[in-house]
Amino acid sequence: MKTIHKTAVSAAAVALLTGLASSAAFAADEPAAPEVSPVTANVTITNDYRYRSITQSNYQPAIQGGFDYAHESGLYIGNWNSTINWVSNTTNNGIKVPIEMDFYGGFKKELIAEGFASDIGVLQYYYPQTGGNYNLTMVNPNTTELYVAQNFTFGPVTGFVKANYSLTNIFGIPQSSGSFYPDLTVNYDTGIWGISLNGHVGYQKVVGQPGSQNGVSTAHAGNSLGYTDFKLGATKDFGGGLSLAAAYVSTNANPAWWNTYSSTTTGTLTSAAGRLGAVVSLTKVF
Repeated sequence: MKTIHKTAVSAAAVALLTGLASSAAFAADEPAAPEVSPVTANVTITNDYRYRSITQSNYQPAIQGGFDYAHESGLYIGNWNSTINWVSNTTNNGIKVPIEMDFYGGFKKELIAEGFASDIGVLQYYYPQTGGNYNLTMVNPNTTELYVAQNFTFGPVTGFVKANYSLTNIFGIPQSSGSFYPDLTVNYDTGIWGISLNGHVGYQKVVGQPGSQNGVSTAHAGNSLGYTDFKLGATKDFGGGLSLAAAYVSTNANPAWWNTYSSTTTGTLTSAAGRLGAVVSLTKVF
């Protein structure tokens, strides 16, 4: 699971670069700027894949990558993938899911003003499975969400407010359709060495289901499953599409529900999946 619409080229950027190319065409002493491609690709290596601050890789490194197509009209589609092991380690029934595949599409355009792009779309999380079967504790984790976001720019401060709403069960939790995740992300460009400061806060509301797990009653599972997550970090832009990000992330997620299991000892609970930790990632955008 990942940040939605990670690297799709924004309509604002496409318009800006297209405008620069048009202006250059009138300069007799300068060559025209190269045409901007509507397709971008990205690859990332990270020490821990966190989504909504919950580890998806059992605190192990992950390799990630995808591509985006953004049309000048504002329409876009994309795909993003990451190695994971949380499904295999938590279902404890022979299921193997080594990768997460995300497919998304939507519309993003500066409808309010320059620097204020509105974004609406749909996101499908897909977990290709081999072996085993899901059970009442965990159903198939494939998830479909709708999302709407409003980006903003105030000088060196940029960011967005966003809300996701699940049309299906969310990430294998039974009877959880209708769960939602509002969040706020803010970035500050320091103007020094290409460094930006990053902050994020979100709340995962999970619709509950009857029964119990690990001895925890789920009569009010919407309360016990829901949690707030935080991130504070910095990003260094090296230019040429290469960037390095480092952040501390944490949650107040109930460890009786949001937990990790040993990959060598079947069914042995090892730690909370949303504990405080440092995440470092290196990304290249092509």
